[in-house]
Amino acid sequence: MAVLAFSSGVTTALGPMVTPGINVVAMKYNVSLDMVSSLLIGFLAFWIGFTTFFTASGANIWGKRPFFVLSTMLLLGTNVWGFFSNSFPSLATMRVVQGIASAPLETLVTSTVSDLFFVHQRGTRLSIWGMMLASGVLLGQTISGAIIQNISFEATFGISALVFIPILAGMYFIVVETTYVGPRGEKVQIEEKGSFWSVENDEKETYKQKLRLFRGRLSNDSFWKGCIKPVPLIAYPAVLFSTIVYGSYFTWLLTISLLAVTAFSAPPYNLNPAQIGLTNLPLLAVGLIGSPISGWMADAVVKYMARKNNGVFEPEFRLTLMLIATPLATAGFLGFGMSVQAGAPIYWPMLFMSLHSLSVPFASQASLTYVIDCHPKDANQAFVTINFTKAVFTFLATTYANSWYFSVGPRGVFDTITLINLGICMLTIPAYVYGKRFRSMVARSNFGQRVSR
Repeated sequence: MAVLAFSSGVTTALGPMVTPGINVVAMKYNVSLDMVSSLLIGFLAFWIGFTTFFTASGANIWGKRPFFVLSTMLLLGTNVWGFFSNSFPSLATMRVVQGIASAPLETLVTSTVSDLFFVHQRGTRLSIWGMMLASGVLLGQTISGAIIQNISFEATFGISALVFIPILAGMYFIVVETTYVGPRGEKVQIEEKGSFWSVENDEKETYKQKLRLFRGRLSNDSFWKGCIKPVPLIAYPAVLFSTIVYGSYFTWLLTISLLAVTAFSAPPYNLNPAQIGLTNLPLLAVGLIGSPISGWMADAVVKYMARKNNGVFEPEFRLTLMLIATPLATAGFLGFGMSVQAGAPIYWPMLFMSLHSLSVPFASQASLTYVIDCHPKDANQAFVTINFTKAVFTFLATTYANSWYFSVGPRGVFDTITLINLGICMLTIPAYVYGKRFRSMVARSNFGQRVSR
């Protein structure tokens, strides 16, 4: 879990790590800021989301391990490509391939948590993953800002390639297959009270056997049917809710980071790429605090509520974390827009960015654990739906964010985001009140039974 969480964090960093250098790339290759952010950040996110349809289906059939290992190998190769790239089309093409390679580490980690841990342990484990994602998004920009300022933009990919070398070793030698495919071995006879039962002898694999990349088909399911299965899952209320909440919160995190570069590189701040990268350190600090707290609360609160509910656990208990996420995000958006518009001292916009950053792990815990608890069998495909929607949101935001910012100003952008986000958070109320009825309706419907086959 630790290897996967760290690898996922480093992979997530590949997207926003170019953010401090978008001005540098725009000037070097004589292209617009929107084109740089769209093709180098948005394209990566879009292709991650698109590819997850295939990786999730393949993981259900051939297991997760081969996808994790091959993903890491490709990410190592694409970072070497980025280091030697000397044209904007080459960089843009590399980011497409990098997005395709990133898909397993973006999608399959959450379902691996479902494989490995009981329901009352998942919140804490997902918080480890969430902490690494936050570190990747924020610390990645801090490190890359210094690299871009002192070496070159392309050097960020060269150093990332060096990081992926030990990750590849850890992935191959530590991350074994977690998909359970039933007992292995010959049948044995067991006598109990005069009756004989035929059961499978579950033989434990040797370490060498666990290192196999390919085990053949672990499931007889159709690959292509699995690829399209995530599409109807959007009709499940729990999946729809989590898709909108997680996708929007992650998109706002990238949007505020992207527009902070635009704001802080202009008067009255006039920061260089290294200094812009350093503005992410407070966000990282609150993220590292918020992730373990949200993970602990995700498990502790639901256990407390289950005890009060006569020992019965209900997935809707996870949604209580939105009571913390909503006011933090609202204050963060409003405050950032107002402080930048007024040209306030830089510690004010950084404070409000930190408030928003603190809201993200609580919203992520609420939405992701809710899906795992509601639809554990369909967790792989549900996260495909979630990640694809997140990818579309991110692509649109990175394509139009800067032009929107220049046309209406920081107050116009973030006041609008505040209202949109509040509307999304209000969906928590019907999800909590009617969630049990929605789940019952889905389980009993012919549609739900067909999709779950």
